[in-house]
Amino acid sequence: MFDKLEFIEDKYEDLSHKISDAEIIADQARWKKLVKEHANIEPIVIKFREYKEVIKGIEDSHEMLKDDLDRDFEEMVNLELKELEGKKENMEQELTVLLLPKDPNDDKNVIVEIRGAAGGDEAALFAGDLFRMYTRYAERLGWKIEILSSSPTDIGGYKEVIFEIDGKGAYSRLKYESGAHRVQRVPDTEASGRIHTSTSTVAVLPEAEDVDVDINMNDLRIDVFRSGGHGGQSVNTTDSAVRVTHLPSGLVVSCQDEKSQLKNKDKAIKILKSRLLDLEIARHNAEIASERKSQVGTGDRSERIRTYNFPQGRVTDHRIGMTLYQLDSFLDGDIDQMIDAIITSTQAEKLKNNEE
Repeated sequence: MFDKLEFIEDKYEDLSHKISDAEIIADQARWKKLVKEHANIEPIVIKFREYKEVIKGIEDSHEMLKDDLDRDFEEMVNLELKELEGKKENMEQELTVLLLPKDPNDDKNVIVEIRGAAGGDEAALFAGDLFRMYTRYAERLGWKIEILSSSPTDIGGYKEVIFEIDGKGAYSRLKYESGAHRVQRVPDTEASGRIHTSTSTVAVLPEAEDVDVDINMNDLRIDVFRSGGHGGQSVNTTDSAVRVTHLPSGLVVSCQDEKSQLKNKDKAIKILKSRLLDLEIARHNAEIASERKSQVGTGDRSERIRTYNFPQGRVTDHRIGMTLYQLDSFLDGDIDQMIDAIITSTQAEKLKNNEE
């Protein structure tokens, strides 16, 4: 591990010089690539340098203990040595985690797709609750949100809502939200007070860049049609809605929220690119999952990942067996505690697999 850390530190120093070179700065594409690489390894280098300081402190303490010290000073050195040994152990664990292979999509923006599944109107209402939850979470972190496509229902909620979250590290935090979310509560329309169970599905896709997915426009069939449902004056009056079909994969994306046909087309292609990238990620994750027991973080769309129980005020994540009795704040976007626990569990599984 330490040879690898020394190599990374040397690389960091080399990159530091390169990104300050006027000739390289003039080539913006190359400079941006090097700056990103420099930023990615900086946390490892900072932690490694802290670790080396601790190692030096331990060595200095051992040297001092070789001398003839008075009792009080010797006791003080031993206490400091014990503290440094504890720091050394913790830092070694942190460095091991930092050296784990990083998901290349972690820094990307995301496209989130939420759909009401089993449960009819109640599932659509719950889809609206989930949309608000992720919106509030994004607001807490200062991320931007843009709705790309939506199918609202007459009583509130959504049959489907697709939106983009623009924020650094959005995918690294939200990728574990993909799956089936189950809600247990008494609907407003239920006179007898009987608890209903409904589900909505969430798909979190990394936003695809042109370098990630190359779409041949000849592979697309683009149809225009008249918008329907909720909307402004243009709804049902102009052929502004767009349906894009990717012929090789069979994927279909429709957008009708914008009055402009061009804007709807651009949004549909953005969603399509992210879905195509997600297919590649899913194939990769399936290969990994076949080689390990843990399914945490694979993003299986059919997997029921979480239950939101209103009568008990609890939310339970079934992948890690964690239950929080703070449903109201959770649905208001306070979801970091759960996300942190899932990330920790995933890292532990990766460490275990590396050891095997």
